[in-house]
Formats: sequence, structure tokens, C-alpha cells
Amino acid sequence: MRPNTVLLAPLALFASGAVAFYPYTPPWLKELEEHNAGEAKRSADNGLTFEIKRKPFRRAPPSQEEKAAWQAALLAHKYGEQTPPSTNQDASIAKRDNQFHIMQAADPDEPNTVGLDQDGTDYSYFVQAELGSKKTKLYMLVDTGAGSSWVMGSSCTTQACSLHDSFGPGDSDTLKTSSKDFSIAYGSGSVSGSLVNDTISVAGMSLTYQFGLASKTSSDFVHFAFDGILGMSMNSGANENFLSALNGAGLLDKNIFSVALSRASDGYNNGEITFGSTNPSRYNGDITYTSIDAGTDWSIPLDDMSYNGKKGGVGGINAYIDTGTSYMFGPSKNVKALHAVISGAQSSDGITWTVPCDTTTPLVVTFSGVDFPISPKDWISPKDSSGKCTSNVYGYEVVSGSWLFGDTFLKNVYAVFDKDEKRIGFAKLANAGPGNKNIATTTDTSTATATAANTGTATFDAPSSTQPAMGLSGQETTGAAQPTQTTGSGATSLLRNGGPTLVLFHGDTHGKHSALTARLCSAYICINESFEAI
Repeated sequence: MRPNTVLLAPLALFASGAVAFYPYTPPWLKELEEHNAGEAKRSADNGLTFEIKRKPFRRAPPSQEEKAAWQAALLAHKYGEQTPPSTNQDASIAKRDNQFHIMQAADPDEPNTVGLDQDGTDYSYFVQAELGSKKTKLYMLVDTGAGSSWVMGSSCTTQACSLHDSFGPGDSDTLKTSSKDFSIAYGSGSVSGSLVNDTISVAGMSLTYQFGLASKTSSDFVHFAFDGILGMSMNSGANENFLSALNGAGLLDKNIFSVALSRASDGYNNGEITFGSTNPSRYNGDITYTSIDAGTDWSIPLDDMSYNGKKGGVGGINAYIDTGTSYMFGPSKNVKALHAVISGAQSSDGITWTVPCDTTTPLVVTFSGVDFPISPKDWISPKDSSGKCTSNVYGYEVVSGSWLFGDTFLKNVYAVFDKDEKRIGFAKLANAGPGNKNIATTTDTSTATATAANTGTATFDAPSSTQPAMGLSGQETTGAAQPTQTTGSGATSLLRNGGPTLVLFHGDTHGKHSALTARLCSAYICINESFEAI
């Protein structure tokens, strides 16, 4: 490695540093994938048209037990992942397009505000940024745990890059490369390339910004809709994070940002992020602020969690607030104590808990003496084939001695991240529905048609362990640091409520296999090691 190379590596979970984007696939999601894959197998030879029930943003893991380890694995930028299918497809495409279905957000009316698009599954939330002189549009994950920003470069030839939009010298006359390389370690590999400088525009604000231009991407990104990551942590990584850059450019009155997330099952997307202020129309009542205890992460002390008036006694430790994590995670003993006050909750492993499916009672999270309910729409999964439902609070200690609160919680509050005052605030999210004039509809009604673009058979590498691994969006350092060794892999995929239609055609021996490789693996279910299930 050259002396001027910058290395960003995930550290041990107990180390200081930001935690972020953490994908995880619970057992109930894996079962749904397997069911859909079985339906495809029975009809693939004759051709079959059916509705896609979910779009994976990570392949399904090999077993239900390993599933629980998987979103815990991708919490390091979102914290790991299983190796995706290898194909013979030539990824060196001159101009690529993002192959994922996007649930577009409404156009906000507030200044310095942009809609938060999502994948239609509540799994990841991202903005559409404009890069360079030609204003190339790319989706960038809003990541409160990432200290650096990067996008996929046009010179990248990995499979993940072949499925996404990219950016490079041909897209801008103002792009300037630096003498430094960057490398960010993830669960199954790394993202690496060059640090560059160019203009970036988000929420109507433009500035010159240094970010990574990836020439190689980890296989973690094969199943994610975004084309890069917008670092929004309190501290910086290899390059200045976006919030600090905005403030340094004099574009913000205050060094804060505010987030309202949408819920796809509500049928509309009015999610948004506001820079430099709050949007009073998006919350009711007062904002309750809690000071960041210590360090430079978006983490605050938790009072407690409760259910139906019964306290779990699980507070007194920090909770990391992460826009990139889908679910909620905590030390197994705390998660056990919480579920002990939920009637009918059961677990065989202390990680995943089943709960009564007819539960209409919210979970309650308390910060600074104020209660914030979490709807059962968010903390309880759909039924599996045996009629059981799973709690979306998992017994994984992703961050040592701490809770990790992701979108399961954040969909229920208006969240304010205040760097100036070193605090995080929450308020009751205001109701806003389809009556809003600019509510956009999801693009998931489109039809995906399978074609036999590849004559090779895709295969999966089995994970090395059932233990969580550091991965997507992890803790960053600069210099010649080496990542702490971890085992396992992470995967995640989310339920799609009414998705596109996939058409499988019969034909040559490889046709029905190749139909689900490459770009269609990003829109359907790729789970079996040899695709024999498909």
C-alpha cells in the first residue's frame, strides 16, 4: 500500500467510532424467500408469471439460525454479508443504470430539505444527489454512522457496480483526482478507489466536496439500491463528512439535520431530511433533547423500555441512533428482560423472540423522561408459515454494552441530530398522508422480464460462521489500521408489499438459472447455492 493510502477499517465493536448501515435478515423473511423460490421451481420449465413478494437487499442466509447473525453482521456499515453469486457476466459496461426499484419520496416544500427515497421495504433510506458539472444523479444512503462519503466509479467492473449508476471523469468537467487512495473494509471485502473533489448538490445546496470514487466494491452491495454512501456521523473519516462540509461552506445556520422516515406499508412516501433546521409541519408538540453522553457518536443514554405499562429495566446504557440500520439490537440479557414483560414472548436462542401476532400494544422507548411508542406495525413481523410472528428487537450486542436503534424506532419519531449542542432530539411524528399534493408513488409496479443474458451457472459461497461479522457501515479509522478479525457474514432482504412481476422463461439448460443472475438477482430472490431451488 502506498504511504499516502487512507485505510478505513471496521474496528472491534467495543472501540470508539461510528456505527452504521447494518443489514439483517430474520428467519421469517428467509422462509418467505424459500417459499417464493419453490413456487418458481415448480413452474420454471413452462414459464410462470407471478408477483414478487420481496426484494432482497442481501441474499437469504443458509439457515434460520444464521439469519439472526446477519443483520448483526452488517451493522458495521451496516455492520457484514454473505458472498453473492459469481457469474460470467462482463461488468465493464460503458454506461450503467441503477437496476433497483425505488419508492420515490414527495418533493418537500421546505428549504434545505430533500425527500428520502427508499427501497419499498423500509430497509434503507437515501437521497438523490447530483454530482459534477453535468449533475449526474446517484442515490446515496443517509448514514449517521459513516464518517466518509463515496460513490461507485465508472471504472468499477465488479458485479455490484454493474447494477448501479456510477460517476467518473466522463460525467464531469470539474472532477479533480487527489493523490490519495481510500479503502473501506466490509464484511465480505472492501470498497476502494481514489479520493476526488467535485461539486455535490443535495437539497438545493451545492458545494465542492471530497469523496471516494470506488473502482472496486464489496459484494455486500449487490443487493442494495443505493449507489454510494453520504457520511453523516459526528466525526470525519478519510474525508470530511457531509454535515461538516455543509457547515464549513457556510450553507447552514446551524450544524444540525432532521429526519422523518416513511413506512412503505402506508402506501405513500413523504420521508425527508432537512439540513440546518427542523420542519415544524412534520412533528407535533415539543422536541425532547438528550445530550450525547461522551465520545463522538450519535448515541445517547436510554432511560428504559416498556410494554403495556410494565418496565423492562433495560436502560442505563447508551443507544446508538442509526438511520442505516433496519431493526433494533441489544445485549441478549437486556433483550431477554424486555421480552419478559411481553405476554407470550418466547425464544429458543435468546436472539430471536416470537410474540403473539394479534398484539396491538406498542413498545415504548423512554429518553429524558419522555415516552416514544413504537407501533406494532414496526416491532412485530408478519406471520410465518407456522402462524408465528417475530419481534424486531433482536438479542445481538452489535455495539458492546449498548443498544442500537434503527428504522424500527425511527419510523415512529421525528429525529433531530444536533452536532452544535451535541444532542439528539425526538418528537411525535405528525400525521401526513396521501392528501399531500406531492406524494409520489412507488415504481414497484413495473414489470421485470427475465432474459438469458448469461450462460454460466451462478453459485454462492457458504458463510464461514454463524457469528455476526462487521460489515457495511462500520467504524472507521484512518492510517494503516487493520480491521479486527471477525467471522461470519451478513445478509438481509425485506418484505415487499406488492412488487413487480417476474416472468421466467423456459429454454436452454442454463436459461432458467441465468434468468435470476446479475441484475435480476437484485430484484428477486437468490438463495440456493446452485440455483437448483429456482
